[in-house]
Amino acid sequence: MTPDAPEILRALEAGEFFPVFQPLVELRTGQLAGFEVLARWQSPHSGLVMPDDFIPAFEHSGFIDTLTHQLLGKTFDALSLTGRPLMISVNLSPTQLLDAGLPARLETLARAWKFPLDRLTLEITESALVDDLPRATSVAQDLKSLQCRLALDDFGTGYSSLRHLQALPFDELKVDRSFVRFMDTDRECRKIVASVVGLGQSLGLMTIAEGVEDSAQAEMLRWLSCDLAQGWLFGHPVPAGELPAILARPHWDSLPASFDGTQSTSRFQGDAVPAHRLAQLQAIYDGAPVGLCFLDRNLRYVNLNRQLAEMNGVPAAAHVGRSVEEVIPHIFPSVEPFIRRALQGEATNGVEVTKPPGTPGSQPQTVMLSYHPVRDEAGDVLGVSVAIMDISDQKNTEEALRRSEDHYRHWISLSPNVPWVLDGDGKVVDASSRWTEFTGQPIDQAMGDGWLRMLHPDDVEPTRDAIRNGLHTHLPVDVKYRVRRPGEDWSWMRSRGSPRLDAEGRILSIYGVVEPIVPRKEISSECAFFESELNIALDAMPVGMILADGNDGVIFKVNACAHQFFGNCAFPGQRLDEYVCMGLLDEHGRAFTMEEHPLARSILRGDRLESLPVLHRQPDGSLAHLYVSSRPIFSDQQKIVGGMMMVRGA
Repeated sequence: MTPDAPEILRALEAGEFFPVFQPLVELRTGQLAGFEVLARWQSPHSGLVMPDDFIPAFEHSGFIDTLTHQLLGKTFDALSLTGRPLMISVNLSPTQLLDAGLPARLETLARAWKFPLDRLTLEITESALVDDLPRATSVAQDLKSLQCRLALDDFGTGYSSLRHLQALPFDELKVDRSFVRFMDTDRECRKIVASVVGLGQSLGLMTIAEGVEDSAQAEMLRWLSCDLAQGWLFGHPVPAGELPAILARPHWDSLPASFDGTQSTSRFQGDAVPAHRLAQLQAIYDGAPVGLCFLDRNLRYVNLNRQLAEMNGVPAAAHVGRSVEEVIPHIFPSVEPFIRRALQGEATNGVEVTKPPGTPGSQPQTVMLSYHPVRDEAGDVLGVSVAIMDISDQKNTEEALRRSEDHYRHWISLSPNVPWVLDGDGKVVDASSRWTEFTGQPIDQAMGDGWLRMLHPDDVEPTRDAIRNGLHTHLPVDVKYRVRRPGEDWSWMRSRGSPRLDAEGRILSIYGVVEPIVPRKEISSECAFFESELNIALDAMPVGMILADGNDGVIFKVNACAHQFFGNCAFPGQRLDEYVCMGLLDEHGRAFTMEEHPLARSILRGDRLESLPVLHRQPDGSLAHLYVSSRPIFSDQQKIVGGMMMVRGA
């Protein structure tokens, strides 16, 4: 029975209308976010009367504003007793939104109850906007100036929603229950819900789903990153007396537990994207070897992949909707400037950040970050795309390489050998200071042909002939001669060297080494000690290490980890040009030439290579993906005397 005006007035004066509270639940966490306030009438004649049976009569009789005022007063009173800063949502009728006096009356009522209006959301249906949009816009702006939030209710059921979204300053978008109710069984409904949620996200609006009745719907809405939900799954509307029981619940157990963050969490998932394209994008996203995420303009995670969740040590579900500062507060100050710059349209690559250990006993993590602005069709920045690469292993390898190089240089400094370099005319242009120890001749006097003065007179011409022959034939130089310190006996030395050629086959220089034929016992003993120390250091490294002599390219050190990668393809005593043919390929599957080989490039040209992707052919014919780094080893005079290569798995 529809009440008439006298009956409505009598019921209002008797205080027979009261608010009930339907929970609004945050889908990401399952925690209570607030309530939608609904009107009920306890009639002495008809019992409990629902809004559909009396609200039209109130709007027709002009008493709707009085009813709203009475219900809000009882609502403010009930919430003041809870001590909780909860949000409440209240429906406005079409006529109220056209009433220019509404904002002032709301402000007076809220001041009387000391209720902050920034916790009040006013829900507006599309029908309220059809007749006089300019007037409704003016009232809406006045309500916003009071800090009230505005929600567009029953979105999608009218005919001009997009125009209204553009015209009015909405904060929230409510997905109508008629679409939510069937979204788990009707593909078209599911696509509409996904589109509405996506539209809300693109406009920066909070999205709320009405009429959620089962966990399957809640699961889909959470995958779509809908913010809030209400419906029978979370509870029927309850009177103020039952609020304490609802507030005592820490979270809603009715939410599905299958969303555990082990899959990538995307705010763009759903039937708004064709299924096959979504599957392809999802596979790429989860298969990427780096952490990926998208941040909105408020620096909140919109979507991310599994790798990033693992890097941050926080489940994927706990990222979405939260800010970067909330998730990783310990490093946020270091990265905030780059995110802000991306929001201004500036891309930044290669930001290196060291994250402190996550747990006691763990190691710091070094990551490389890139930030790029994401723009819409008009060029406006929607948010920031972030790519994060864990380079901790690379940093540890660099440190291990440095320590290994120190060991190697120390070992070389104690070696009885004397590295030397001749130019294309056979003149000495560099030599080790150990020449002075053997002969007493200062190293600067040994340059050019000066070193020949320290040879036995009978050995000078044979030595010259051996050098001339090497320059002419391009064959290795191998000659023996005698040297001595003043006042000491002559000692036999052996000098060997190999030419380095340019692209046209001309000799650029000859690299060689002089070694005593009869080593001094004490030096050999000390050298053996440090060689043993070097072997221990190399074998303890978690990466493969291969060291080669700069004179003849002979591999003289291979650690245990390198043997695991290459088997017997790399062993001490093997020449580097032979090693080139042992199955090492570039990333396209092509065998390296001698000039292209990473270790040869470091020895011959002094190149330093970092994390070069290569392939290695296994005994069964399959190809293993590896990364190699190489660098030259320098003498005290900064001349190349060797090279080392590091190998790690991809």
